[in-house]
Amino acid sequence: MKRQVIQCLAGAGLMLSLATGWTQTTPIKIGFMGELSGPTAGVGQDQLDGFNLLLERNGGKLGGVPVQLVKEDSQLKPDVANQAARRLIEKENVPIITGVSFSNIMMAVHKYVTDKEVFLIGSNAGPSQIAGSQCSPYQFITSWQGDQAAEAVGQYAKDKGYKKVFVLAPNYQAGKDIVAGFKRYYKGPLADEVYTSLTQMDFSAELSQVSAARPDAVFAFFPGGLGVAFAKQYAQAGMSKNLPLLSTFIADALSLPAIGDSAIGIVSGGFWAPDFQNAQSKQFVEEFERKYKRIPSNYAAQSYDAAQLLDSAIGKVKGNVTDKKAFMAALKAADFKSLRGDFKFGNNNFPIQGMHIMEVARDGSGRLNLKSVSTPFKSYQDAYASQCPLK
Repeated sequence: MKRQVIQCLAGAGLMLSLATGWTQTTPIKIGFMGELSGPTAGVGQDQLDGFNLLLERNGGKLGGVPVQLVKEDSQLKPDVANQAARRLIEKENVPIITGVSFSNIMMAVHKYVTDKEVFLIGSNAGPSQIAGSQCSPYQFITSWQGDQAAEAVGQYAKDKGYKKVFVLAPNYQAGKDIVAGFKRYYKGPLADEVYTSLTQMDFSAELSQVSAARPDAVFAFFPGGLGVAFAKQYAQAGMSKNLPLLSTFIADALSLPAIGDSAIGIVSGGFWAPDFQNAQSKQFVEEFERKYKRIPSNYAAQSYDAAQLLDSAIGKVKGNVTDKKAFMAALKAADFKSLRGDFKFGNNNFPIQGMHIMEVARDGSGRLNLKSVSTPFKSYQDAYASQCPLK
């Protein structure tokens, strides 16, 4: 009799499940991969903190489902990143990986992850290859394609009438993409184009080259600690007084406290700044500053948007991320309020978004911060989308 009662209860539970729809009750494992050590650790840490801000506000849930975040430090080493990706997928059985700070790391893991049909929600690196011919229906990037911010700065330099710009960047995929983006819209002659080691921290030789070339302006991209070192040495060489420094991701919330007052006037391109006035951005900035006691960078903002994207998509499928077709459609819908305002995915699953010009200035609290100046491009799709076979 007892056995019959149990069977009846089980049957009733099954009928209720069928009537109300499938609902996930066990935690979803999400892998987070980023640079969490070394001179570029600030990038990965801000990505992690931005993601966790929403996760913790939601009581450890996304889409109403408990989430277990499994962290991996890729250490800016492609071989370490490959091992981390394999651990996350083969040992931890994660259906989703987010983060990925640098383009060389993204290129190392992208094919393996997406070939395994694991969803890759990238929140920083956006190399041209995966925006173009190597795009995947399993990738959804919430940051930007690597050229885009530099394209805005290139347009700015053209509008300012600079006739001879000296360009510097690290010698890796993001550096090459960013320089290509700058040149795509600047179109003027370059004083020179110099690439440095990704671990180089002494720029005295390159600054001597800049001085000898006598350019109208300098355009430079150096992420994380590299940017701090470059900007400080630029000022120490006396260049910041009369040689405009145009940049992408040198001057941001991570670097400005370390660079100091010599950063005032540095021009930067990007998709978002902390002074954006939409309600969701203001809430994010206030909550981030209250929790972490610092101004959020764009790395935190785009990772927060990655968490918002997952919150929306997981909720749409009621936690059933194993229904890959439905989950893919839910991600593509991008049904959330982005910190940048309007947000939608293009055919290559990169954002179509505005790209802005910011300038370093003191904010209302007297802190060094980014001030929005102009918007060279609105609702802008990257240059490689036409090469992506996805529709």
